[in-house]
Amino acid sequence: MTAEVLSTINVSMQQFIANVQGNQERATKIILNNELLLMQELQFHLTVHNPFRAVEGLLIDIKTRCDSVHSVDSFRPEIQTFLDSVFLTDACMIYAPSQIALAAVIHAASRQKQNLDSYVTESLFGEQGEEAILHIITCVRNIRVMVKNIPDPTPNIKTLCTRLEQCRNQDNNPDSLAYKRKLEELVDEDDLLLEDHIPSKQARLDSDSGDSSGVRALSPRDA
Repeated sequence: MTAEVLSTINVSMQQFIANVQGNQERATKIILNNELLLMQELQFHLTVHNPFRAVEGLLIDIKTRCDSVHSVDSFRPEIQTFLDSVFLTDACMIYAPSQIALAAVIHAASRQKQNLDSYVTESLFGEQGEEAILHIITCVRNIRVMVKNIPDPTPNIKTLCTRLEQCRNQDNNPDSLAYKRKLEELVDEDDLLLEDHIPSKQARLDSDSGDSSGVRALSPRDA
């Protein structure tokens, strides 16, 4: 019941503790401090939401309500590239998946020389007022700036990896033939030592007995 309510109804902390009598600030701290423990004991199944499903919804909506945009499916390669870059930033920790999805679609449309401004301001957020439109525009702009400011990867990275692999001591590389040969040699040495050790130990036991009469006395034939 608790899991179902959590997944279908968004209840803020202020709403949750509104009926708590006494120190509500202390109650909030207690709830937050025990939240992970509670989820563990209830064996919650946590779902991580990502922008991919939101992208599909936006593309379907654009095809349905935006006649000025053509070849919407051609946006997909640019969208995928943008989302791959988003995961290299902190955007997923700051913005909602739907906002990241919208930024990806707008970015892809601009790369295809198409404009989604009228779709965003009229069809998507027209009924929510100017404040909501300004908020989503700011979010989309910030997400695109974060992706644009990702530092370039180190040049010639493949060459550097090759040089590092050559410098690596292959005797310590579990994937190398040298390491496997060394391991086989160690196993063979252990087997030889074991074979040498067992007869010598048996010989010492026989020599320590001194007289073999005690052994013959335990023999069934001599009984």
